[in-house]
Amino acid sequence: MISAATARVRSGTEPILLPPPEPEGGLSIEAALHQRRSVRAFAPAALAFKDVAQLLWAAQGMTDARGFRTAPSAGALYPLEVYLAAGEVEQLHAGVYHYDPIAHAVSIMLAGDQRAALSRATLGQTWVRDAAAALVICAVYRRTMAKYGERGIRYAQIEVGHAAQNVYLQAVSLGLGTVMVGAFDDDQVRTLLGMTDDCQPLGIMPIGKPG
Repeated sequence: MISAATARVRSGTEPILLPPPEPEGGLSIEAALHQRRSVRAFAPAALAFKDVAQLLWAAQGMTDARGFRTAPSAGALYPLEVYLAAGEVEQLHAGVYHYDPIAHAVSIMLAGDQRAALSRATLGQTWVRDAAAALVICAVYRRTMAKYGERGIRYAQIEVGHAAQNVYLQAVSLGLGTVMVGAFDDDQVRTLLGMTDDCQPLGIMPIGKPG
């Protein structure tokens, strides 16, 4: 159920262009791997707009004019879709956004802070509510199944792991924390975020400054 404080956004809303991704950071890949941990306690602090842009790019951003992305994909078919449930993000109103890797932009799908509702959909995991924002990764299986049949489902699920590890390491590099949440009610999450019926939610990653 959508509360009175939230509203579906009409199609045609102008996308919000994100700051371009930084190709280099201050932390080596080895240091990021060494420091990576699952974080479930977050400080009450907003995320910088540029950091959210960097995290979305790490998950599914474009890295090549031929369409290749940050995470490998079987057959370069890219079945993943990434949503942002923003609560406290600088320069963004609270709401649910869909990430467009080609334009490196987000479009608002639902206005209003959905973190508490998303927490309830994850069987009450409070870190989903307490984080400044959350990335929700889903897969459209038909994109890989068109080429690989039933095996395409496995390939899409493997790809979620690639994208999630990218987000983990990028978060460490930015001084942020995250955790992969896999326990949730699929239908509740799909409805809450306004996903299409063929988009299967596979992972939720609350993100914030470690508390």
